[in-house]
Amino acid sequence: MVTKQLAGSHDEADLTRADSLAREIFSDVANKWAFLIIEALGERTLRFSALRNEVDGISHKMLTQNLRILERNGLVERTVYPTVPPRVEYTLTEPGQGLREAVSGMCAWTQRYLAHIESARRDFDAGSAAM
Repeated sequence: MVTKQLAGSHDEADLTRADSLAREIFSDVANKWAFLIIEALGERTLRFSALRNEVDGISHKMLTQNLRILERNGLVERTVYPTVPPRVEYTLTEPGQGLREAVSGMCAWTQRYLAHIESARRDFDAGSAAM
């Protein structure tokens, strides 16, 4: 994967620009699995299997991919202990904790408006079926 380098330009942080580094980072962290992983880690340190149990429905492959992306972006710290079998733990870094605040807000928003969204979907689907 070729990664853009921050050149100190304000354009690099502009999400509206297709070539911005900010858009690449946003793409890495703004997906359902990353949100759920960040929320599950919270202020805890979890082993891979415990984290997988916390994020219902995630496959081993998707958890691995998302943890690598989050680690690459400096949001998750991975610690490997030299045991047999190896013990690996994951925790949020300071920037990861900062992102968690936004993720927690998204989770709270979803819970607050879930009934409204369900109702809007039913109305929309009923209207679309009538067309």
